[in-house]
Amino acid sequence: MTETVHETPGTQEPAAGRDPRRRRDLIPHLLAGVLAAAIFLGLADLISRLFGPASSPLVSLGSTIITLSPSWLQDFAISYFGSNNKLVLYLSMGIVGMILAALIGALARRSLRLAVIVFSAVVVTLLVVVLLRPESSPLDALPTLIGGGLGIVSLLLLSGAATGFTRASQADRAGSSAGSPTTPSATSSPAADRPSTEDDRAHSRRRFLGLAAAGTAIAAGSITFGRSVNAFGVGAGEAAARLVLPAPAVPAPAIPAGASVGVDGVAPFITPNNDFYRIDTALVVPELSPEDWTLRIHGLVEEEVTITMAELLELPLEEHHITLTCVSNPVGGDLLGNATWLGYPIRELLARARPLGEADMVLSRSIDGWTASTPLEVLTDEDRACLLAVGMNGEPLPAQHGYPARLVVPGLYGYVSATKWVTELEVTRFDAETAYWTDRGWDARGPILVASRIDVPRPLARVDSGEELVVAGTAWAQHEGVAEVEVRLDDGDWESVELADEVNIDTWRQWRHTFADVSSGRHAVTVRAINAAGETQTDERRDPIPNAATGQHRIEFSVD
Repeated sequence: MTETVHETPGTQEPAAGRDPRRRRDLIPHLLAGVLAAAIFLGLADLISRLFGPASSPLVSLGSTIITLSPSWLQDFAISYFGSNNKLVLYLSMGIVGMILAALIGALARRSLRLAVIVFSAVVVTLLVVVLLRPESSPLDALPTLIGGGLGIVSLLLLSGAATGFTRASQADRAGSSAGSPTTPSATSSPAADRPSTEDDRAHSRRRFLGLAAAGTAIAAGSITFGRSVNAFGVGAGEAAARLVLPAPAVPAPAIPAGASVGVDGVAPFITPNNDFYRIDTALVVPELSPEDWTLRIHGLVEEEVTITMAELLELPLEEHHITLTCVSNPVGGDLLGNATWLGYPIRELLARARPLGEADMVLSRSIDGWTASTPLEVLTDEDRACLLAVGMNGEPLPAQHGYPARLVVPGLYGYVSATKWVTELEVTRFDAETAYWTDRGWDARGPILVASRIDVPRPLARVDSGEELVVAGTAWAQHEGVAEVEVRLDDGDWESVELADEVNIDTWRQWRHTFADVSSGRHAVTVRAINAAGETQTDERRDPIPNAATGQHRIEFSVD
């Protein structure tokens, strides 16, 4: 039998999909979901400061995303966002997380039980991600468990309050439709489902707004003081200040005044620590104290060797000026820097272990599990300053650059050599082991290619006519040395430039050139470098994979 429902003319509401009032009623539930998720992740991130970095579900999720991302996507992020690639990842995770949380909040409006099940599934998934990180321990599960439990409680409270808020709004609309703010309409739900008086409705609204405000404060405070946000601040390097470095037994040669061409806008010969590029897979800087640090050398060796920081600092340390370059550096990019590094020759440490004759590679491993494959012949080269570094520009290594110890290898891109937070050197073979980036299709050996960059003028700059045009920049060909740099205006002939003094073959060189009587209008200038072996920087453009981007840097400018 079908029951006929009599509706009062003028009180029938439009379909939910077309009614803006129904859509507005959804907003409190969406907000409830977002706040519950923010409370969960924020509190877990805050509690994780009592444990290791891997205990933060945000950090572990981001690190897992980085690990599972294809190499082309990682290279895209590095090429376009540079050292800000991790911040972009955090923001992307935040946007996707807010959308998912809002959907859970919307689901809670229909079925709170189902929403709690989905929320719990998310918590369990993140818990698994945390426990699967190579540097995690069972105790690292606690922040996710505690934060997840509090997040579920928050979802229950906020969703219940959102329902009361929505019903109060519906009752107000129903009363207005009937001509009285307190009289329910013929189509309203039973009195038990909606606040029956204006005071009840006001209380429901105040309860939701109060809980939402409290949830926002808790989420904002915990995220602000949590591990993830603090990873982008200067506080990450505070521990490095407690390490006292000895004076080098072999100090670096003084940098001559002629190492600079004296043109404003050209990168300084020594890159300050705070300006040195940072490209790695660590979403949050690993926390490793000098007292707990050891380096283990094992594998195809006659004798396994372990060295502590105290033992390392007692050795005769050496200083060397060395330029490092990222393989993902685009043509003309700034993912390179030059520093004075303090450390101990890796070849001397390997000599203690006595590698077997069959070995040809050293697999270095970071505390967070990242690996690099370096040719053994490079690390044992008597003429190459390969260092287990503990200092940078007269200071202990900054945390973001590998504190307390890292590898510095001139002549190879960082992805096969510059392991930060290094704790292990495994002597092995290229045909037996692979590393993080070689598993993703990159070249296993990674020699640095000859390259150059125009720093002055800047792209699309406007230059006053009647003045000589000064063009300047840097060139690099680590462990070969830059022998010559040439530039050309528009499509004219190549002209040799004035080179700054060479400090050593492992550092970049500044250069400058002056063009006279450049006509008004738009122009372009191109640069190329030639290394000491006679290899000229190619004009062929290619992507970074498998071994660095190539091409000649060309910029356009205008003369007024």
